[in-house]
Amino acid sequence: MSEPEDEPAVTPPNAPRIVPVERSEATDRQAELLDGLGPASGLNIFRTLAHHPRLLRSWLPFGGRLLQGSSLPERDRELVILRVAARCRSDYEWGQHVAIGRIAGLADEEVLRVASFTGDEGWPAWEALLLRATDELVIDHCIEEPTWTALADTYDTSQLIELTMLAGHYAMLAGTLRSAGTRTEMKLPSIGEV
Repeated sequence: MSEPEDEPAVTPPNAPRIVPVERSEATDRQAELLDGLGPASGLNIFRTLAHHPRLLRSWLPFGGRLLQGSSLPERDRELVILRVAARCRSDYEWGQHVAIGRIAGLADEEVLRVASFTGDEGWPAWEALLLRATDELVIDHCIEEPTWTALADTYDTSQLIELTMLAGHYAMLAGTLRSAGTRTEMKLPSIGEV
């Protein structure tokens, strides 16, 4: 498994490449989708993706299932998402999920250690395993055999599938947000901050 220091650093755009849809300029289809999100309709992630209404409509149930209808424990889910955000250098994902991670029971000190994870370094065995599995998925797109076997001692088959889809989904989303130059709506923590 390669380490992030071995990967070339790509500088994301310093301004949005895709400007989020303004409600006053939204088409009827965009407005309908955004209005259906309630208070979340102001988030730049949705306003950016609203430029492709058909894709946004299809993506929302899947993303919602992973975030709000997960079969994984909330704390596990947020450890994975935060680690993906750190590995994929997505400040947007990181910033949004610091608060969600707190709700899921992560202390600020733990959130900070997610970004700098290089081994077990004081994590409970299960959480270190989840973070390693996330690294394997993001870097090599495959969980190594010993990691998979250890995960299968706790997670059932559907949870194993969901874990891989969760990491893959948030890596995909990180690439979209970084490439589009999507900014947070307000000052939120950058990777490695709380």
